[in-house]
Amino acid sequence: MCKMNFNGKTVVITGASSGIGKALAYEFARLGARVVLGARQVDKLEIITSEIVSKGGQAVCMATDVTKEQECKALIDLAVKQFGSVDILICNAGISMRAILDDVALDVLHRLMEVNFWGCVYCTKYALPYLQESRGTIVGVSSVAGLHGLPGRTGYSASKYAMTGFLETVRIENLKKGVRVMIACPGFTASNVRFSALTADGSAQGETPRKEEKMMTAEEVAHRIAKGVAHGKRLLLMEYEGRLTHLIKKFSPSLLDRLFYIAMAKEPDSPLKPKN
Repeated sequence: MCKMNFNGKTVVITGASSGIGKALAYEFARLGARVVLGARQVDKLEIITSEIVSKGGQAVCMATDVTKEQECKALIDLAVKQFGSVDILICNAGISMRAILDDVALDVLHRLMEVNFWGCVYCTKYALPYLQESRGTIVGVSSVAGLHGLPGRTGYSASKYAMTGFLETVRIENLKKGVRVMIACPGFTASNVRFSALTADGSAQGETPRKEEKMMTAEEVAHRIAKGVAHGKRLLLMEYEGRLTHLIKKFSPSLLDRLFYIAMAKEPDSPLKPKN
């Protein structure tokens, strides 16, 4: 497959103020793309935008809460007004959680769906006419938890499954219109999404139970996503664990259930451990 040249392409990125989104902004700008950045923390977005522009790149930003439909529309409108097109939409904004269904408040699950699923739906809906015109690409930043249920991450898995099902259907509906869809599944990544993960009562986790030094960096994830888009990939599994999950699920899903339970139960303060 022909490798895509990003020079002059317009890339819209949600959740762009930190972590993977921030790394994606720098990566695509480095590759010559015009980046349009959305996130709630506009002060951080402005710093990223200024740094890209100071290095000769093209970037604009807007405060965007992806749970609000009109703010998603405004982000797409900004891209079209500023650069005349949308070539790549990266639905990256997301939040995680750490609690089992027994304990979690239902409004936490609603929040996960609002950000991870509906944020993707809103942005895709308003970007779709422009993506059809440019024969562009939609990227959903998902997770291994979107391939198989991850215990202790009930709402997270549900929201990522929902996003995957939605985007796969969009792909099929657009088979004759040239819009490509890539589902990107990083493993555990060294980014602040884990620190802001919601606990059973909706408060932020604050501390991660996993060791940063053993995780893929946000910059490496961004590089792999750009490479995946360039090569027109449908599913991007970035680590050994993700590829193994995909394989085992095909042949022995019950074994995968047990492996996931064992792995998640080993986490410090795992919600799967019996309470005293």
